[in-house]
Parts: sequence; C-alpha cells; structure tokens
Amino acid sequence: MRMTPLPSATGWNRLRRFDWMMMVAATALMGVGICFIYSASFHGDPLRVAPYYRKQLIWDGLGLLVCILMGMTDYRRILRGAWVWYGLAVGLLLLAIVVGVSIRGAQRWLCILGVYVQPAELAKIVLVAVLARYLGSSVRRVGSWRIVLTATLTTGIPFVLIFRQPDLGTAAALIPVLLIMLYVAGVPARILVFLCILGLLFAPLGWLVLDEYQTNRILFFLDPGKDPLGAGWNKIQSEIAVGSGGLWGKGFLKGTQNILGFLPRSVAPTDFIFSVIAEEAGFIGAAVILVLYSVILSACLRTALSARDVAGKLLCVGVAVLLFFHVFVNIGMTVGLCPITGLPLPLVSYGGSVTVALMAALGMVQSVRVFATRIYG
Repeated sequence: MRMTPLPSATGWNRLRRFDWMMMVAATALMGVGICFIYSASFHGDPLRVAPYYRKQLIWDGLGLLVCILMGMTDYRRILRGAWVWYGLAVGLLLLAIVVGVSIRGAQRWLCILGVYVQPAELAKIVLVAVLARYLGSSVRRVGSWRIVLTATLTTGIPFVLIFRQPDLGTAAALIPVLLIMLYVAGVPARILVFLCILGLLFAPLGWLVLDEYQTNRILFFLDPGKDPLGAGWNKIQSEIAVGSGGLWGKGFLKGTQNILGFLPRSVAPTDFIFSVIAEEAGFIGAAVILVLYSVILSACLRTALSARDVAGKLLCVGVAVLLFFHVFVNIGMTVGLCPITGLPLPLVSYGGSVTVALMAALGMVQSVRVFATRIYG
C-alpha cells in the first residue's frame, strides 16, 4: 500500500469526503432529543407544552451548520488560531464569574444579545484544539517534563475557573481529556501514573472547597435513602423511570414518572432526558441511543487512526474522549452508577451551548477526515 497526496478539495468535493454515517447518527440523536424534550415538557395538555423543543430545534440547526462549516475548513488553519481561542475562552470564563447570570445557584452563563451562553462548553472544545496543536508540534520532546507541565497548566486554568462557577462535572471532563491526549502523544506511562497519584493526593483539598449541594450529591449517591424526599429524590425517581420502562417502554408521552412529575420537570429535559427515553422507549430505545453514540465514537477513532499527522490524530481522540465521558457520566447518573453532576446527554438533552460546541468539535473531526486522511491505492 502507498500513501498518495490528497487532491485539492473544494466545495462539494469536501462535503463528499465527510463521514456521513457520523452525520446521520448525530442528526438522529438530535431528532430523538427533540421528541423526548417535547415529552419531558408535556404535562397532559398539548397547549401547555413548554417551548424547549422549539428552541432546541433552532440550536440543532445552528449546530449542523457550524459542523459543516468547520468540516469544510482546513483543521490546520483552525489549530493555528487555537491559542487565540483559548485566551478568549479563559476571558469568557472569568467574565462569567464576575458578571455572569446565576441560575439555580450556579454562575455559569453569560447573557449575550438576550441569548444565554455557557462559556465552559466553548472552553472544553478549545482545550482539545490547544492540546492537539501543542502536543502535536512537540511530539519529539513530548516525554520532557516541561511539555507535560505546560499541558497540565493549560488544562488547569480552565479547570479551576469552571470548578469555581461551580460546575464540577464539566471541570472533571477535562481530566481524562488531558491524560489520554498525553498518552496518545507518547508521554511515558510513568509520568501519567505520577500525575494520577498527584491528583489523588490533592483530591481531599477539592472536597473542602465544594459547595454544600455538591457534597450532598456525592453523599446521597452513596446513600440515597438518607434523604429520599430531598437530595436523594432525583436519583431514586430516575432509577424507577429507567427500570419501569421494560423492554419496549410505556409509549411516547405515556411515561408515568415523567408525565406525573415524579421526575422533576426542571431537570427532565436536561440532566435526566435518558430516564425519559428509557421509561417511554424501554431497553430497546435506550440501546438505539447507545448504538448511535457508538457510530460517532468509532468514526472519530477511525479518523484518528488514518490521520496524516499527530495533531489531527490528537484532535480526533480528544473529541472522542470528551463525548464518551459525557455519555458515560450522564447515563451513569441516571441509573445510579455515578453521582449527579449536571452533565447533559450530548445532542439529546436540552441545551444550546453544549449542542453547538459539540457539533463544532465533530466538524473538526470531519475536517481531519477531509484534509488529512490517508488514501491508499
């Protein structure tokens, strides 16, 4: 086999090189999300349905557009501006702490022209791009402590700012991104083990600065029966919803935990959308969701394996890790395997910032496929 240069790609030729299985899977997830956001907002009267699903339809459309535009832009050009985007993301995180809008006790949002945006979602994607550029350009020296410490500090700044909002779940998502991207870049295992041990040693200090509601989430994850009508309510009702769905579910708009409000309507369209799906579509519906995520993850990894340069490979791996972490933690918390963290289910939960940011990330993966994959002949 031999590797031949990619011919010049413009316009429709670039679109033709997209991984359309990934695009179909992402669009299908967004379609499922809109349906079940509607269901999670349904209170028995079609005239009283909250407008979340209509807003999400707009965000999904914008996300698809951003994905296509990113995919048609050479990812190397995107990575050249990664540090500028990093500075902007850090600036927005600082701005959110100082003048951000507080919703349910968390100051995570900025109101820009009447639209609420969450800078942390941009920061996650930008961090992947920055690490891909930095580690990709430093690959011959990636085993040096200076490279590792610089990458760790680059991750640590947004981690601290997001943790401060407070948003423990989103901050935690940055840790596996850093570690796995370092591993793929070629950092020796002994250094990664040292970083993990160091993190475990400092973890108790993190517990001391957690807000009360965050510590309660962890404590009641370990023992939800301690306060079944208070802090343990969401976890218990979510598990009942998932378990009561059976094989085929109770039917669309017929989930009793959802429709009767046992699964709180304030969180059903966001954190607990998977519980709504499992109750109304059953095990089969939940399995379809997992298959669609598997299609996207496998597409990211295939593109990483065929990338012509290290930066492209790291970019795809970072996006895959971020997506997997979100899916694992969100579904884990709905079935009682993880503490409640507030992480949404990507492309399915209600939320504009997370949807557009993730579609931008998938667009960068498409760009690697279009501009930097091996062609054999």
